[in-house]
Amino acid sequence: MAEKSKILVIGGTGYIGKFIVEASAKAGHPTFALIRETTTSSKPDLINKFKNLGVNLLNGDLHDHGSLVKAIKQADVVISNVGHALLGDQVKIIAAIKEAGNVKRFFPSEFGNDVDRTHAVEPAKTAYATKARIRRTVEAEGIPHTYVSCNFFAGYFLPGLAQPGAKSPPRDKVVILGDGTAKGMPVNICDAEYMNSDKFDLVAAVFNREDDIAAYTIKAVDDPRTLNKILYVRPRNNTYSFNELVALWEKKIGKTLEKEYIPEEQILKNIQEAAPPTNVVMSIGHSVFVKGDQTNFDIEPYFGVEASELYPDVKYTTVDEYLNQFVLEFISNRA
Repeated sequence: MAEKSKILVIGGTGYIGKFIVEASAKAGHPTFALIRETTTSSKPDLINKFKNLGVNLLNGDLHDHGSLVKAIKQADVVISNVGHALLGDQVKIIAAIKEAGNVKRFFPSEFGNDVDRTHAVEPAKTAYATKARIRRTVEAEGIPHTYVSCNFFAGYFLPGLAQPGAKSPPRDKVVILGDGTAKGMPVNICDAEYMNSDKFDLVAAVFNREDDIAAYTIKAVDDPRTLNKILYVRPRNNTYSFNELVALWEKKIGKTLEKEYIPEEQILKNIQEAAPPTNVVMSIGHSVFVKGDQTNFDIEPYFGVEASELYPDVKYTTVDEYLNQFVLEFISNRA
């Protein structure tokens, strides 16, 4: 059996980064996490969890070139999970990778929509453009890479059923962006003739649990099929139009919700009037639920692969299963 690559995670204490670190360690990869000194004291529980998993903690900083190069020299694969504000600063990681000269694969911080296939408006447009520039720099420097397009984080969007600011699914009324049926591939339909008809609901969004995303990412690290490709986490069973998502929730709670449909013109106006970070979330919602940016293209072999097809052994959590945890809460509150 081939020796597993040594993995360095930068931004490993962030939202998705902590799942990546854990998945790497549990999969048996020698795992390193670049940690700032301030993080050690601000997140003691997470740091202790990493230690218990056998993660090698390296003191350093994205803006300290020496510590960055030193850390990278200890790994074969670098996975960046830096946050929104540091996306552009990943050029520092690229420079350090070039100097170190030992990296077999780089995963820049993506973990969302495919930034090369988006129709996003501002302010999401600028964030996607920054990620796209990092892609072009990686490619220009000839660095072996994989880009992960995992679409929506289930933990962020599903608890509130994609309602901005909501922490639990709606009980009486739901706001739906557009008409709830963005263009895309048909979902949960096997009959080829029916799939080619106009009788099915069209999908808009893909929701994946964070630990599943991490598992797929780590699977891809040593896989030649993902080299210089985009790894899409787009399983059929997690792909829903807004209307389908609401219908699933209604079925679970045995209740029909009042529905308010927001036309695109009003959505764009609301985005312009909203303050950060609400406007960012709203512009992403417009991209996905109105423009269908997560599913309005085919994954062609020359640029991408789909994770659930490559790794059928990963037993991912479906949207249907994920929503079950909120049903008991709904019933308790109603009683």
